[in-house]
Amino acid sequence: MPPRRVVTGRSKEPRKRFAEELRLLRAQKGDSLRKLGEVLGWDASLFGKMESGTTIGSPEVVEALAQHYGAEEWLLTLWELAVGDPTQFLEQYRRYMALEQEAMSLWHYAVSSPPGLLQTAGYAREALAAGDLQGRELDQQVEARIGRRKLLERDDAPPFRVILSEAVLRTRLRDPQEWREQLEYLAEAAERPKITLHVLPFSAGPHGLMSSAMMFLRLLDGRTVAYTENDDRGELIEENGRVEGLQRRYDAMRDLALSPAESRKFITRMLEEVPCEPSI
Repeated sequence: MPPRRVVTGRSKEPRKRFAEELRLLRAQKGDSLRKLGEVLGWDASLFGKMESGTTIGSPEVVEALAQHYGAEEWLLTLWELAVGDPTQFLEQYRRYMALEQEAMSLWHYAVSSPPGLLQTAGYAREALAAGDLQGRELDQQVEARIGRRKLLERDDAPPFRVILSEAVLRTRLRDPQEWREQLEYLAEAAERPKITLHVLPFSAGPHGLMSSAMMFLRLLDGRTVAYTENDDRGELIEENGRVEGLQRRYDAMRDLALSPAESRKFITRMLEEVPCEPSI
């Protein structure tokens, strides 16, 4: 049977294909990135990033592009396929990790586990093993996660604000000693001058970031980007409007959280509840 002929020669990966089609549509229209930004009202750099595959944009941006190019019937469909492309999540996470190392300041919200920047080796190992990692790969991932802590331990560490849901402090490790070490590390980190730690108690009630971990980075060029993550996927968000909306939710949630001093006392109480090792 003869091999199938490639009809277009374009990428079969949804994310790459989406970027390719955006470049082709703009070339056919004869628009520059600058003109596209002026006509549609978004920064031209956003369209450049979409065409390079750095970001896929929001549905509002894609809808505006589809109308501009007369491609309403298929461009949004192609964007939806790109959103579900599993290859994009690893790429976005890698880009977030690179931006994290360059950030001027960071804000996190931890919904169910300590942020990677504040995890002990024992916590990281049990959490990663729960995701079916094992052997050498597990060792490498633990080492990589612990290596991230150096960002907050260096002399020129950026300011770091973190809000921990009470669920973080109630979901114990199986090993009491490892759990004690994790709580002690959080308590120690909360005393550092560049780290501001809040606990959001269950009594605070519903808020705007109920189910997703949230990270914000303030970059050298003055921009703020966000990264949101759950068990299935993560998304790097660079569009100003979406980032500002998420920041407002974060700020409202921070108003519900305990003060740094009260939060340190809360962690101390959690430490007191950890079972002591039986004496021999």
